[in-house]
Amino acid sequence: MRLQQQNKLQQRQLPKLVMNQKMQQSIQMLKFNASELNEYLTQVELENPFIKVSNQHVGVSSAKDQVDLWSFVPDKKTQSLFDYLMDQVNLTMRKTILRDWVVYFIQHLDQNGYLKLDTAKLVSEGKLDQTTLDDALTLLWRLDPPGVGARDLRECLLLQLENEGDRTDFAYQIVCNDFDDLVQHAWEKIAQKYALTLAEVDDILTQIKNLSAAPGKAYDQTEISYIAPDLVVTKKEDRYVVEPTKLLCPQITFRKEYYDSLVGSLDQTVVKYLQEKKKQYATLLAELEARQNTVARVGQEIVSRQHEFFANKEHPLRPLLLRDIAQKLQLHESTISRAVNGKYLQSDFGIFELRSFFSHVVSYTKTGEAIGVEPIYTRLRQIVATENKQKPLSDQKIAMQLAHDGLKVSRRTVAKYREKLNIPASSQRKRF
Repeated sequence: MRLQQQNKLQQRQLPKLVMNQKMQQSIQMLKFNASELNEYLTQVELENPFIKVSNQHVGVSSAKDQVDLWSFVPDKKTQSLFDYLMDQVNLTMRKTILRDWVVYFIQHLDQNGYLKLDTAKLVSEGKLDQTTLDDALTLLWRLDPPGVGARDLRECLLLQLENEGDRTDFAYQIVCNDFDDLVQHAWEKIAQKYALTLAEVDDILTQIKNLSAAPGKAYDQTEISYIAPDLVVTKKEDRYVVEPTKLLCPQITFRKEYYDSLVGSLDQTVVKYLQEKKKQYATLLAELEARQNTVARVGQEIVSRQHEFFANKEHPLRPLLLRDIAQKLQLHESTISRAVNGKYLQSDFGIFELRSFFSHVVSYTKTGEAIGVEPIYTRLRQIVATENKQKPLSDQKIAMQLAHDGLKVSRRTVAKYREKLNIPASSQRKRF
């Protein structure tokens, strides 16, 4: 009797488990940015012979207004780092999984040429194995300029030294094994360890100093031009309307003729296989549609809330929280977070990540109007730009100046915002 009750309990719980698995897949689909979605669909296409994925067009989904992605790229005299690296990839690498990972890594380089990915996490999450990671990184590191694809300064210098000579070189050994001493200027300790004179150490330091700490800096840094938008906003009469692009809703088709040619098989294994693959297609189609609708709805609500950003030449942002959109659309905050992260909107004056339209209330005007962080950023930059460079303002004095302008924030908040804007402390801004 007890065993029968357990079986009944398991039968009642099973549908709930299946529902959770479907929900997890839908959540992951929404979380993907454009690049990750494309990789996922490519993998699905490889696993399911009846699914065809087409990403040939990246225009607005409306037939009325087709937009070419590359029209967003301004004319440039200097080749971008992305283009330069991709030219090398296309000329030197065959179409393989390793090549795909190299391209993926190139897409995640910062403006200095550093790889801004937690590669250990990629392995631990099972997205690739350690051997594939090592091989893909090796291919990336062979590209020019030397040092590109490094994950930190030490690795960047080592890659350049490898390119110049061999690993027995003193410069390589010091950077590899004594980087902390190098940073701390412990010249005598280094000289003693390698039985070198201080003059010889100085020569080695000159060699190291001639290396580049930012190998990507020499190239044009218009990264925003290479971000394909998920949404496009256009003005229609007095309101702004959001439309999805082909990037947000890729073309997924079912190879019906091929499927029909196999349907008549009497082999039950084949029949079951066909049913599973057809079901996978239907599920994928529904998930993509749900993703498109969610991102489009969130994008439209953001644009409606931030009307002044698009209408006003100063592009002011009003305070907006994830929960504001979640409550309006009756969705969970985590859903909104996934929908805005890594998704971009194209306007007639630039491309913006949906997440960038959110900001906390950080201050209030004398009339009680809520102020977001952007006006404070703008005023902080202005104050620093016009200060006496021989007597730069302290964070406390900047806070007092902001308060005088009706923007009341603490000294600690000024310090935090200053660091976020890459503005040095007053002692480092002083000019003699």
